[in-house]
Amino acid sequence: MNPSFKSFSLFLLFIYFQQLSLAQTDQIGQVQQLPGHPRILMMKGEEANIKSTIAKDAVWGNTHKAIIDESDRLINIAPIQRIQIGRRLLDKSREALRRLFFLSYAYRTTEEKKYLDRAEKEMLVIAGFSDWNPSHFLDVAEMTMAVAIGYDWTHDALSASSKVIIREAIMKKGLEPSMNSKYNSWLKAEHNWNQVCNAGMTYGAMAIYEDQPVLAKEIINRSITSIVLPMHDYAPDGVYPEGYGYWGYGTSFNVMFISAVEKLFGKDFGLNQLPGFMKTAGFMENMTGATGLPFNYSDAGGGGGLHPAMFWLANKVNDPSLLWVERSYLKNRKPEALVKDRLFPAIMLWNGGMSIDNISAPKETMWVGNGKNPVAMMRTSWTDSNAIYVATKGGSVSINHAHMDIGSFVMEADGVRWAMDFGMQDYESLESKGIKLFGRTQDAERWTVFRLTNLVHNTLAIDSQHQIVTGHAPIVASSNNPNFMHAITDLTEIYKGQIKSSKRGIAVVDKKHVMIRDEIVTLDKETTIRWTMLTPADVKITGDHQAVLTKDGKTLTLNVSPIPNLTMKTWSTNPPNAYDAPNPGTVLTGFEVKVPANTKVALTVTLEPGKPGKNTLKEAAALDRWKH
Repeated sequence: MNPSFKSFSLFLLFIYFQQLSLAQTDQIGQVQQLPGHPRILMMKGEEANIKSTIAKDAVWGNTHKAIIDESDRLINIAPIQRIQIGRRLLDKSREALRRLFFLSYAYRTTEEKKYLDRAEKEMLVIAGFSDWNPSHFLDVAEMTMAVAIGYDWTHDALSASSKVIIREAIMKKGLEPSMNSKYNSWLKAEHNWNQVCNAGMTYGAMAIYEDQPVLAKEIINRSITSIVLPMHDYAPDGVYPEGYGYWGYGTSFNVMFISAVEKLFGKDFGLNQLPGFMKTAGFMENMTGATGLPFNYSDAGGGGGLHPAMFWLANKVNDPSLLWVERSYLKNRKPEALVKDRLFPAIMLWNGGMSIDNISAPKETMWVGNGKNPVAMMRTSWTDSNAIYVATKGGSVSINHAHMDIGSFVMEADGVRWAMDFGMQDYESLESKGIKLFGRTQDAERWTVFRLTNLVHNTLAIDSQHQIVTGHAPIVASSNNPNFMHAITDLTEIYKGQIKSSKRGIAVVDKKHVMIRDEIVTLDKETTIRWTMLTPADVKITGDHQAVLTKDGKTLTLNVSPIPNLTMKTWSTNPPNAYDAPNPGTVLTGFEVKVPANTKVALTVTLEPGKPGKNTLKEAAALDRWKH
C-alpha cells in the first residue's frame, strides 16, 4: 500500500471515530424504515386538521389567510442572494426559513402549484450558494432547516433533478460541516446556539434520511444527546437565563426540535421531563407587562411578540391560561403584522384546535423562578391595562448575553413604563467598529458599551464601579401576598470588594405603589452609593428627597426616605463613545449618597402613581421583617 494513502486512510479512520464519539448513545435505535415524505413536523394527511380548525374558528381562519396572503406576496419577490454582513449570513438564512416555511405550508394546505414552483426556485438558488457560512454556524443551522422543510414538504412534487441538487446541498453545505470540529463547538454549548444548531441539523438529517441513513442517524442521535446541555438551564423553575429575546430564539428552536422528533419517532426521549422545561411557558408569559412590553433584560429588544412555541408548551401541560399574552396578539394585532416571524406557520400545527375565546387570564399575579438568572414578576391585574407591573432579577453577569443588570427592575403603572431597560444594541453596529462584544471577563471590551453596564440600569453602582462578573445574586425570599407582593435579592457577591453586604427588596404595596429597599453595609472607607432608574419620562427634582416624573399626561412620584448626605440627581443618557447607539427621549434619575466607613445604611424608595403630594415616606420595615 502506498504510504501516503495509508496515512490518509488512518486519518479518515481517526475522523470517523472522533465523530462517532460525539453521537455518544444510540438514542433512536434500529430504524427499519421511516415514513415517506412529508415526515417533518406534519405528516401526510394531517393538513386536514388545519382545515378543520380554520373552518371552526375565525381567528385561526384569519391567521391561515395571513400566511397564504404572505405566500402570494413572496411569489413575485426575487430569491435571496448570498450577501454576508460582517461575519454573518444570518439575516439571509432567517429570511430563507420564513419564505420556505410559508410557501411549503401554502402548498400543503392548498395544493396550488404556484407555491411549489416558488419554493423550488428558492431552494435551487440557495443550493447554488458557495456555502452557508459555517464559520458562524447559526447561519448554516437556519438555512438547513429552511431547505429541509421545503424539500420534505414539497418532495413528492419536486422534479428528479431538483431533488438531487437540493439533497446534495443539505448534505454538503449543512450536515457535513457540522461533523467538522472547526465548526461544531456548539455541541458542548449551554445556550441558544446548541438548541438552534441541533434543531437545524436534525431537520436536515430527517429530510435526507433514506439517502444518507448512517450520517442522518448519527446526527439525530448526537442532537438528542447534546441538546440536553442547554435544557438543563431551565431547572428548577423554567427561567431561561438569556432572557426574553433569546427565549424566543433558543426555546422556539428547542420546541421545533422536540416536536419533529416526537412526530417522527413517537417519543420525546425524556427531553420533556427535564426539570423546568415544561414550566418555562409560565416564565415567558409573566415576562410581559400590562403595557405589552417585555422585561427586556440582557440582550433583548424593547418590543414583544407572538411566540408559536407557547401553544406547543400550553398544550403539553393542558393549561390554556398560559396563552393569555399570545391571545392578545392574535386578537388585537392584524394577522398580517405577525407574518415577519419565520416560525409563524408552526402556530397552525401546535394550536390543537383550541378556541382563542376559551383562553382565560391566569389566576396568579406573581411568578418567581430560581436558576442561573432568577427573576420575580409581580402585577396587580392581568386584565387592567393600567395595572402596576414590576419585575426584577438577580443572577450573574457571567451568563451568555448578560448585562451588568443584577438587581435591576422594570416598573409600569397607568399604562406607562416608568422604569425601563435599554436592552441590547445591534451587534453589527459594534463589531463593525472592532468591538469584541462577547467577552465575559471583568476587563472585557463588552463593558465599554454604554448600554450594558450597571451605570445605566435600574440598580446600584458603588463608587461608580462596575458589578463583579463572577458574582451571583440569588432571590432569597418572596411572597405572593396580594397586599405586599415582594422579592428579596442578595446582591453581596455582585459588589464584592466594594461593600461588605447588600440586599434589595422590591414590593408592590397595597396594590397602590412600588417600594424598593436597599440594605447595605460599607467596608472600612467612605463609600458613594449611586441609585439609578432609567426612564422615558420627563423628570423634575421637586425636593431634597423627591422627583416627579410625567409622561403621556400621567404622573409618577419618586420618594426617598430622609437620609443625610443624599443628593437627588438626573444624568444624561448621551453615550460617551462613537460606537454607542443614541438614546433619545430617555434620562436617568435617582440619587447619590455618601456613607461613612463600616456603616449599615437603609435606602427606601417608593414609586407612587397619581398626583404628586408631599413626601411623607418614613423609615420602612427592615427586610428581615418583611413577611414571607
